[in-house]
Amino acid sequence: MGVKKKREMQFAVLTICHQDLETLRSFADAEGKNLASLLLHCVQLRDGVLQIHSLKQIVPFLEKVDKNDMCDPVIQSCLDILAGIYFSLTLKNPLKKVLASSLNGLPEFFVTQATYSFILRLQEELDTADLYSYRKVIDNISSCMENFNLGRASVVYLLKDVLRFLWKSLIEILEENRKFAGNHIVQTQLMNDLLVGVRVAMTLVQKVQGPQGDLWNDSSSPIWQSMCGLLSIFTEFLSDEDLLQTLQSTSGLAVILFIKTMFRPSEKLPGLISSLLLQSADCTSIPEWLMRSCRSLCCADVPASTLLFLCQGTLAMLDWQDGSMGPRREALLLDTVHVLFTLNSQIKESTLEMFLSRILASWTNSAIQILESSSPSLKDHLNGDSSIPRRLLEYVYTHWEHPLDALRHQTKIIFRNLLQMHRLTMEGPDLVTDPFFLELTKSLLRLEWHIKGKYACLGYLVESLGIEHILVMDKTIPSQILEVMGDQSLVPYASDLLETMFKNHKRHLKSQTVTNTWMDKWHETWVFPVLSVLCGGNLDQRSYVIDYYLPRLLNYSPESLHYMVQILQTSIDTETGSCNHRGALGALMACLRTARAHGHLQSATHAWESLVCSARVQQGLVHQHCQVRIDTLGLLCESNRSTEVVSTEEMQWIQFFLTYNLNSQSPGVRQQICSLLKKLFCRIQESSQVLYKLEQRKSTPDSENWSIREQPSVSLQRYKNFMSSVCNILFEALFPGSSYSTRFSALTILGSVAEVFSVSEGNIQTVYQLSHDIDAGRFQVLMECFTSTFEEVKTLAFNLLMKLSSVTAGQFQDSEKLHDLFQAALELSTSTRPYDCVTASYLLNLLIWQDALPASLSASSAQQLTRGAGEKSAVVERNTLVVIKCLMENLEDEISQAENSLLQAASSFPMYGRVHCITRAFQKLPLKDLQLVSEWKPVLGKLLLLSYRLSTVVSPVIQSSSPEGLIPMDTDSESASRLQVILNEIQPRDTNDYFSQAKILKECDSFDLEDLSTSVSNIDSSAEIKGKEEKACDVTAQMVLSCCWRSMKEVALLLGTLCQLLPVQPVPESSNGVLTVQQVKEIGDYFKQHLLQSRHRGAFELAYTGFVKLTEVLNRCSNVSLQKLPERWLWDVLEEVKSSDPSSKLCATRRSAGIPFYVQVHALNILRALFRDTRLGENIIPYVAGGAKAAILGFTSPVWAVRNSSTLLFSSLITRVFGVKRGKDELSKTNRMTGREFFSRFPELYPFLLKQLETVASTVDSELGKPDRHPSMFLLLLVLERLYPSPMDGTSSALSLAPFVPFIISCGRSPIYRSREMAARALVPFIMIDQIPSTIHALLDSLPNSTDQCFRQNHIHGTLLQVFHLLQAYITDSKHRTKADFLQELSDVIVCTRAKLWLAMRQNPCLVTRAVCIDILFLLTNCVDRPEEGKQTALESLGFWEDVRRIILGSELITGFPWTFKVPGLPQYLQSLTKLAIPEVWASLAEAEGQAAAAPLSFSGLLKSSFPEVRLLALDTLLERATSSEQGQKGPPSLLYSMGEEFLLLAMKENHPGCFGRVLKILYHLNPSEWLPQTECYVHLSPKEFLIWTMDIASNDRSEIQGVSLKLASKIIAYHVQSCEKNRDSLAPELRQWVQLVVWSCGDNLPTASRLAVAEVLTSTAPLFLTNPQPVLELQDTLSLWRCVLTLLQSEEQTVREAATEIVTTAISQGNTCQSTEFAFCQVDASIALTLALAVLCDLLRQWDQLGPGLPILLGWLLEEGDDLEGLVQSPHQGEEEHIFEKSEVNFWAETLTFVKYLCRQLFHLLCQSGWESPHSQKLCHLQRIASEQRHLISQLFRELPLSAEFLKTVEYTRLRIQEEKTLAVLRLLACLEGKEVLRAEDCPREWRQVMAPRTEAAC
Repeated sequence: MGVKKKREMQFAVLTICHQDLETLRSFADAEGKNLASLLLHCVQLRDGVLQIHSLKQIVPFLEKVDKNDMCDPVIQSCLDILAGIYFSLTLKNPLKKVLASSLNGLPEFFVTQATYSFILRLQEELDTADLYSYRKVIDNISSCMENFNLGRASVVYLLKDVLRFLWKSLIEILEENRKFAGNHIVQTQLMNDLLVGVRVAMTLVQKVQGPQGDLWNDSSSPIWQSMCGLLSIFTEFLSDEDLLQTLQSTSGLAVILFIKTMFRPSEKLPGLISSLLLQSADCTSIPEWLMRSCRSLCCADVPASTLLFLCQGTLAMLDWQDGSMGPRREALLLDTVHVLFTLNSQIKESTLEMFLSRILASWTNSAIQILESSSPSLKDHLNGDSSIPRRLLEYVYTHWEHPLDALRHQTKIIFRNLLQMHRLTMEGPDLVTDPFFLELTKSLLRLEWHIKGKYACLGYLVESLGIEHILVMDKTIPSQILEVMGDQSLVPYASDLLETMFKNHKRHLKSQTVTNTWMDKWHETWVFPVLSVLCGGNLDQRSYVIDYYLPRLLNYSPESLHYMVQILQTSIDTETGSCNHRGALGALMACLRTARAHGHLQSATHAWESLVCSARVQQGLVHQHCQVRIDTLGLLCESNRSTEVVSTEEMQWIQFFLTYNLNSQSPGVRQQICSLLKKLFCRIQESSQVLYKLEQRKSTPDSENWSIREQPSVSLQRYKNFMSSVCNILFEALFPGSSYSTRFSALTILGSVAEVFSVSEGNIQTVYQLSHDIDAGRFQVLMECFTSTFEEVKTLAFNLLMKLSSVTAGQFQDSEKLHDLFQAALELSTSTRPYDCVTASYLLNLLIWQDALPASLSASSAQQLTRGAGEKSAVVERNTLVVIKCLMENLEDEISQAENSLLQAASSFPMYGRVHCITRAFQKLPLKDLQLVSEWKPVLGKLLLLSYRLSTVVSPVIQSSSPEGLIPMDTDSESASRLQVILNEIQPRDTNDYFSQAKILKECDSFDLEDLSTSVSNIDSSAEIKGKEEKACDVTAQMVLSCCWRSMKEVALLLGTLCQLLPVQPVPESSNGVLTVQQVKEIGDYFKQHLLQSRHRGAFELAYTGFVKLTEVLNRCSNVSLQKLPERWLWDVLEEVKSSDPSSKLCATRRSAGIPFYVQVHALNILRALFRDTRLGENIIPYVAGGAKAAILGFTSPVWAVRNSSTLLFSSLITRVFGVKRGKDELSKTNRMTGREFFSRFPELYPFLLKQLETVASTVDSELGKPDRHPSMFLLLLVLERLYPSPMDGTSSALSLAPFVPFIISCGRSPIYRSREMAARALVPFIMIDQIPSTIHALLDSLPNSTDQCFRQNHIHGTLLQVFHLLQAYITDSKHRTKADFLQELSDVIVCTRAKLWLAMRQNPCLVTRAVCIDILFLLTNCVDRPEEGKQTALESLGFWEDVRRIILGSELITGFPWTFKVPGLPQYLQSLTKLAIPEVWASLAEAEGQAAAAPLSFSGLLKSSFPEVRLLALDTLLERATSSEQGQKGPPSLLYSMGEEFLLLAMKENHPGCFGRVLKILYHLNPSEWLPQTECYVHLSPKEFLIWTMDIASNDRSEIQGVSLKLASKIIAYHVQSCEKNRDSLAPELRQWVQLVVWSCGDNLPTASRLAVAEVLTSTAPLFLTNPQPVLELQDTLSLWRCVLTLLQSEEQTVREAATEIVTTAISQGNTCQSTEFAFCQVDASIALTLALAVLCDLLRQWDQLGPGLPILLGWLLEEGDDLEGLVQSPHQGEEEHIFEKSEVNFWAETLTFVKYLCRQLFHLLCQSGWESPHSQKLCHLQRIASEQRHLISQLFRELPLSAEFLKTVEYTRLRIQEEKTLAVLRLLACLEGKEVLRAEDCPREWRQVMAPRTEAAC
């Protein structure tokens, strides 16, 4: 990190007037030894720092002067000049403070003389008449009073004049401020001057009050008159709401200070101020001077802000502690807080709210000061149970989640002081048992954890009372807080609270316990829950705990690390993690990483030696979970010491990590990897500097450098070797066909290497330079990165080459290669593939910046351009100009051809690529500092004309009503006729009338135009162009459209870029600027025209982007005519919209483009934009209420557009008020607030929403025929359901939510089903938890009885829904209630429910309401224990269960359904009834001891239901039980096996997909031996036939059933194999069919679920079919299954890869495979799993003695996909242009050469180890012949490719390179087998050894 350079001080030097300078010169002696000489030298210096040193010599010089010389005129003049210098310096100039500090040490005999000089100079300052110099004088007065003795004495002497000056200056500045009304900049400056003046006046009164105290009391003195005048002006400031609120606030302080200073006697001061605050002042008893100065405060209505600032002054300026105010101070304190409470209900403006919160916090501080010596009466008023603390608590609860952070902070202070106030009022010492503290603690704990304000308050309670009593109340508090740390918004609050708690607990335990056993208890309470979260919590929760909480825990208790490691090490071997859990290993790595990063591990080596073995680190580096890999890498890279030497072990593991982790699909993971490695490189660079210094000193490492254990030179060489090895790995990762992820990671890391180890500067030595390791081959690799279709890769490669400019320049010496490269870039710039022009732009920019343009191009321009002086910027500008002119020449020719035939241009030379390259060249050039301005002007003029011409050519297509249909894509006559209409509409400037008729265009000397009527039958999906060389070029409508809209897009971006980057020429004759005003206006007109007429949204939106850039430039332009252009355009379009002129060219742009982008005329949309604009912040909050009213009222409009805009506005308001929804839960607890907080912030909405809801509720069910009578109900309920009661709702009625409750209940009667549901959900948060039972009683009582004759089902349904949601919430939130209370209240609910049971029976004809009633019963059954023999049961409970049983037995499940068709509510009713019946079935089975026959209702009966809803629920229940039984949990497997017949029969006849899939799942989870033998008896299929039937389903189905049936077939076949060991040959056909089914199921054309099913099947059958020491399948079939494993490991989908790694984990964990690697039983990533799988496979071939037949198969895997190479080169992009918007599936993860490398490595390793000699094999000879032929063909095809084929023929070139590598690998292995090459590991190709090395380490 290096030494941070100290920032140089820069400030103005001191100067003096000419007269003083002449005086000094006249007094200065020749030797320069007197004071005048010293001062003259100081003045003549031009460096402020040197002047400071010179000033500091003045006083020491005067100390040496004799007293007799004190009247020396030289000294007198110098002191006078020093006074002038002091007053001339600005306030913030350091020279002023240095001079004051120096003069404070002036010898005493010079003080009087110096004071006189300062008085004279200050008097001159006070006589200033210039208003704009007043600020300087005020600043001088201020500086005189600040620790400057001479200045203070001067001010005191001139106090009368100083006060008069302040009075006069404030009056004049105020008048000047009023003159500039509307000019906010000037006004702000003047008001800041007023603010400084007020502060200086206050400082004067406070600091001069002592020595001049008698002057304040003389009402006839001038000082008194000035004081009165100042008090009057302060009062005016205080009441003027047009001034800055900071000025008003300060004036409030000044008013109280001046009154306090001037009023006598002081004992009556509290009463006077109380009367001012309460506005009850008696004007007759107030002194005349006060009435004259403060009449507006005494006798008029005072604004709320004025009262607020008076309260602030009262609290800040009065002396509350010394008792000088007498007994009335306590009354004043109480009066002040009551005024503040009143103001709280009036003030809603955010800044005033902020002031109020600070003042309230200040009041609590004053109260604490007084309480320490107060009367009992005041203690009674401030006791926690009195009204004032209650109202303060209410204020805290209302504002603790306010959006202003500063206000939330003040609420915390208020709460903390509130606790302190109550402690001071207490008489007893026991705080824990105090009723106030107990109730406060319980109420806070009852609140939900999503309330952020709860955390700080609990923290203060812990600090006051200790943590012990809270843990006694609920010992799970730590776990509860950790649980909410999955929500990022709550994490900081939870972390702070936990830290407060564990610190307090540790101090308490340490003080209470003598032994060390207390540490175990502390660990159990605070550390163990953290480890549980780290091992098994959700992803977000673990991440936040690691980032926020774990560092605090370790920083406070570093010794706990050993406890963590011990627990986690024990857990690692006893668990099997998964891809979704980090497990104990991940937790261990996270703890170690955090500990090391915060300095709790002295070194990495120390950590590994004493805490964790190296195998754990290696496992962590390739763990399946990405975060475990990141944490392990962080452990290696991060350190709290930037110079800690990197150990050898760290280097080895970094290389191992890079081998397997570059190809990460997650951008976040890639970013973390690159960031951590950059930290490591910085550590290497900085520690190398230490090593270099040690080496220079030739010293050995001392005890302080304990991390350096060897000679510096050895470590430096190891650094160099390591960095070189890292770069080797990274460059090898850039092989042909490498994935985007790999290239991105490798290039980013290489960029970090080049940046960190940059060229040495000064004395800094660099241990490594990347440029030394770049040869021609690697340079070519970087150049080929430009061919990537991902622009990020191009950018990274370009930046890296720019950092390696010396290497790049060396590689660009070959002129022939430069010419070929430049020609390739030009050809790419006109390619029909859009990404090629991006490649061209990067190539051209690289040539420009490296000054590597072809010599011919430079020579042709040498005569026209004047070369610069060789500077880099000049060279770049010259080259850019040359390239742009070249591109423009080509573009001009192409536009000319396009004007003749757009169709030919689209197929052969789309022009957008040229424009794109020009734009990119401009973007790289510093356009604000051009040197060749005269050359640029004509170029830019011509470029603009070309842009307009190009736009004119393509605009007819873009502005067509159907641009996609320009060329017919259908062959029927109807399509052709539609086309003719389109062609007739467009009619561009095409000389061959191509748009007037459909045609087939031929590329020859002339074009034959066929009549449309004769060519309809021959119209194909493309127009074919054939040239003399019979080269076909298909042109489709998509190509024409793409050419046109991309051209329009690039033109728009070019024009926008030019306007944004180029300087504008202010006047025509000016030499500054490149663009003229007229050109800018033309660009604006161009944008306006196309914005209003474009019909294609893609082109339109990019024109909009360019237009925005232009308007931003114009708004900042100094040219008035340009600045007014946007306003003029806006008026023009508005006039055109209003005119309705039929000749208008405005278009109704498709898909929401056009005018809506240019101008939004809808007020609601504008409001929405304002509320969504985050830049407005809290300034928009005062308008939320109005916006909500507009949205709710607008939703009732009959116009759809208004309703739609209202809905969008309402959505924005909800987000602005309640925050962005961060989860799937629609009503997330983090997106809610208390009703008190909501209505306190938006008080206007309380009566509005209440009135609107009342209106809706009063007529909601008055007319059934009008269900949409009140559409605003929807929005009202959406708001209300996000509110919940405040903790203070029970003690205060203001803003209570209670009035809303009856109206919400009434909304439940709505005839609209959705509204009834919303009303039920909205009601829940409005009811306190303890009020829910009584509310449920009231709702149930309102339901009709069975004897009632008239009732409405809508009412019943709404009421039942409300009961259901309330009961659900009550059951969920009952954890804070005792079980006895809960059961008693639930028993009362049951009694009320039983009275309305007829609603759940057939007496109720409505199935919808019957279903909801049954749902309520189901909720109750889950909470009430079922009666058991021998246990006493309450009568209510007993009767309830009897009623439930009676409902079930009397239901249609028993008697059958009378309906033959679907009636309303039937599915819902069936589901509810079945859910209620299933527990009864289980109970019946338990009573009958598992015999299903005795039960009146059984699962068999449910499965026979004709309704799939019933069967589905029954099957779900049985499936859950089957799954739990298989996992060893408690369950009745006998029942499931006894139902085998039902399952088999249902499987044969079930036609409902969901039910069928569940039946198959149940059979899969059951043991086949229990049911498979019964198939012949029940379904007349033998077990084999059933297996074939299952496989047929798996091969024919494409839904979820395919995966289930595949798993079932696999389980059945495994059962057959295991049970028929002696007769496996009879299973051969079925085994072969099953293998084919598995292989087929891996296909990419199948759903992801199919491949996941294959992975699960192979995982479960791996010991039997993949790794069995005695193979069951034939070798070909076994290898086919292994090929499936390898295919799945290279899948595009991460979930499939992760599932495939489970196969490998299982395979390497068997008895015959686990010894070959230390990764057995470990969760590994797919990258290393691939090489592990190949290693195990090769090892198994050796074990099976199948190398001979197996090797040709494996070698054949390398040669696949090589048969169609010739066809690829001949027609490489056939069909690519035909359907350019239809993209085929591409695997962005798999890398062919990676697989080849791993397989070759393992085969080579196998052959080296086994010493196996291959006999002459026909298959090997065949492979040899094929490989040789392919190699010959590849060589031939390479020769046929053009120069720079890597750019021009990227796809063909890359594929040939890949096939070449594969072929060479096969030939090399075959040569080894034939004995032509010796099989030694050192002879293995380097790229194979690089991958092999980690494997051998891993296996050691």
